[in-house]
Amino acid sequence: MSTYKLTRRRFAGAALALAFLLGPVGGALAAETIKLGVIGGDEERIWEVAKKVAAKGGLDIELISFSDYAIPNEALEKGDLDANAFQHKPYLDSQIAARGYKIVAIGYTLVAPIAFYSKKVKAFADLPQGATIGIPNDPSNGGRGLKLLEANGLIKVKADKGLLPTVLDVTDNPKNVQFKEIDAAQIPNLLPDLDGAVINTNYALGAGLSPRTDALVQESRTGNPYGNFIAVREADKDKPVFKKLVAAYQNQDVADFINANFKGAIQPAW
Repeated sequence: MSTYKLTRRRFAGAALALAFLLGPVGGALAAETIKLGVIGGDEERIWEVAKKVAAKGGLDIELISFSDYAIPNEALEKGDLDANAFQHKPYLDSQIAARGYKIVAIGYTLVAPIAFYSKKVKAFADLPQGATIGIPNDPSNGGRGLKLLEANGLIKVKADKGLLPTVLDVTDNPKNVQFKEIDAAQIPNLLPDLDGAVINTNYALGAGLSPRTDALVQESRTGNPYGNFIAVREADKDKPVFKKLVAAYQNQDVADFINANFKGAIQPAW
């Protein structure tokens, strides 16, 4: 065996032992990584800010972007995601009732008041008799849309249905408006064919609609039950890594980004 080979092996062994004693370079701990499901667009932009905050604390957030609401809870339940952040409590409650998911909320993120838009009338009161109105076709956002219309005097719904009325629960409809239940992501594309529609804020912003200047009516921002949150599997809710995740979002850098970029259309919910 040559002297060079022996020396090289001894050096490698010593380096390995030193690395074992010190851990990663500089004594820093290896970053924890979690896969987080979000809706693409503005929510993802906000999470990019939280991701930078998290990285400073040794948490690597891998953002997995979705284009609709139907998949992130299924992916979380199956273990394809570690957490998701896209929904409010009425939506999760309806998903749990329908699919039996064992998913819980661990920390609030944002609130984005839903609003009504129209390309055909300039004021909500100008909706004509027999108007065709689009609402989301999922139970929670469909109910949310109906409650918005009720709050502005267009219809009345059964009081005992709480936040989840359906079109079958409409008890008073003086203008005889007709409802079209449509996938929430597709409503902005169909708005020109409707007299008006209730559109979730993330999809409205993605379509170039401004809740501040284009909405005819909008939910109140105070006392709003539709604050979004981070959700995880129930068995994981007490893991320390998720406390880091919540803290990374509920951070002043994130709040400042939301307030500067969305002018009240989206607001911090913590």
